[in-house]
Amino acid sequence: MVQMAAGKTAAGRSSSGKTGKSLRDALQASPTHLLHRALQLALDFHSEAAGKSPITQRQFTVLAAAAGADGSTQNALVKATGIDRSTLADLVSRLLAKGLLQRERSATDGRANTVRLSSSGRAALDDAALAAAAADRRLLSVLSPKKRETLLKLLTHLAAAADGPLAEVKPKRGKGKAGKPNKKKIKAKKARKATEESALTA
Repeated sequence: MVQMAAGKTAAGRSSSGKTGKSLRDALQASPTHLLHRALQLALDFHSEAAGKSPITQRQFTVLAAAAGADGSTQNALVKATGIDRSTLADLVSRLLAKGLLQRERSATDGRANTVRLSSSGRAALDDAALAAAAADRRLLSVLSPKKRETLLKLLTHLAAAADGPLAEVKPKRGKGKAGKPNKKKIKAKKARKATEESALTA
């Protein structure tokens, strides 16, 4: 009985170990997980580059978006930054409290408010932009020049997908590596067809 119990325990541990390994392997193959890890690294680099700056990475994003379109509504900032509405509202409130943004009634829509950078906001944005650029350079330095270009293209494509309906992003089918027709498969298919035709006429 003791031997059987021990055997079951060992089997149970072995099964659990395999399950744990398969889950770890699944994480390493998950683009969502890997993107999250990469984001953590990017934010760590930004935090180190910013030092004691009171402007966080997300606050910098909002300030940069506001500077890009002076007199932006909250809806416009949501679209420009990709930050959800409730989080953006909190960020705008904090930046208003710091005197980095100014709020005023929209000239085209009396029901909406717009925000623009204050003079202090422009100075803070200039300083924060230096830290953001340093963090970007450090992140890209992990990769070779060719891989940096590829990464930026892929991220740009994913960001574009986030801006539009997901149905518009369709995977390419029936093609091999680098989006080109698979010549080996086409040749094999032709050979099979020729063999079948020869058998029918024999």
